[in-house]
Amino acid sequence: MDSITQLAEELGSALQRLGAQVSTAESCTGGGIAEAITRIAGSSAWFEAGYITYSNTQKTAQLGVPAELFTSVGAVSREVVEAMVDGAHKRSGARFTVAVSGVAGPGGGSPQKPVGTVWLAWGDGERRFAERCQFPGDREAVRRHTVQRALQGLLRLAAGENPERG
Repeated sequence: MDSITQLAEELGSALQRLGAQVSTAESCTGGGIAEAITRIAGSSAWFEAGYITYSNTQKTAQLGVPAELFTSVGAVSREVVEAMVDGAHKRSGARFTVAVSGVAGPGGGSPQKPVGTVWLAWGDGERRFAERCQFPGDREAVRRHTVQRALQGLLRLAAGENPERG
């Protein structure tokens, strides 16, 4: 069993113990977090919804991200992933949410946000956490690292801990 599947199984067990559900709001992973979660048999008991909002237009339409954030701070930012996680929580009603937006590559990077830059946010309706990561490797590797980090953070959040690396 690969590490992502193992994390998803652990998350499912934790959520079942809590009687809680999770939702995802994804950009650069294109649904990879939701796919990892739903590869686990019985995940319908704890997976509520997955929002794949690749374009800024859909981040606004589906999750309520204020359009002005894209011009002021860009899609790959703390403010946008925090708005995404809040939107996913409000729209799905799930207790736990995760959101990601990043530059998976091979193009699209800038000196301020090079390829591999990913912002993640986690929330439980009361608390919200965000983290900027710089993942190595090609597009596939960046996306895989992001899915893994998202699941690790959800596990920590479900355990009542701060999901950010410390």
